[in-house]
Amino acid sequence: MKADRGTVEAAGGILMRRGRTPLFAIVQRRKDNAWVLPKGKLKPRESPVAAARREVVEETGHGARVHEYLGAISYKAGRRPKIVAFWRMQETTASTREHARDIKVVEWLSLDAAVARLTQPLERAFLGEVGAHAVKSMRLANVERTPRKLASRIAKKRATTNGAHLDPPAKVVRPAPKPGLLRRLFSQRAAAETTGR
Repeated sequence: MKADRGTVEAAGGILMRRGRTPLFAIVQRRKDNAWVLPKGKLKPRESPVAAARREVVEETGHGARVHEYLGAISYKAGRRPKIVAFWRMQETTASTREHARDIKVVEWLSLDAAVARLTQPLERAFLGEVGAHAVKSMRLANVERTPRKLASRIAKKRATTNGAHLDPPAKVVRPAPKPGLLRRLFSQRAAAETTGR
């Protein structure tokens, strides 16, 4: 039996396109035709957020602006544990280049359609869980970028539609994990699983 070489670290993005109905980018891998979220392994000395942006741009061919950290998933990749951290991203430019050769096609789908199309149950559950938060964050960010007076009028109109004054929604931001924290956590979990605790 080979010794465990450690946790595989990867990063990716929930890439979104603005519109009346926000769209999510998912990709189809050429090797197995699986529909997945854009993601990939970290290069040596590369930060997770830089890797996430690089992988999203490479796999989709679209420019991306990184926003808040959304969470992480973990699973076994062969015999090694793998952890993938995800950030919300927004498309900045239409296709600027060809997507990576290992990607067959990129699709832009609504949240429900994207969740249904994903092949891996863990990714379906993850996107189903964070997708609504990502849409809300994107819409809130769009309102914050409008001129102050217009944003104020929009907020007042929304607050008085039901006849009651409501506070504007609080912006929820999840901090990115500390460097190495996820690796330590999942290394401990993998060790516990192998010793049968």
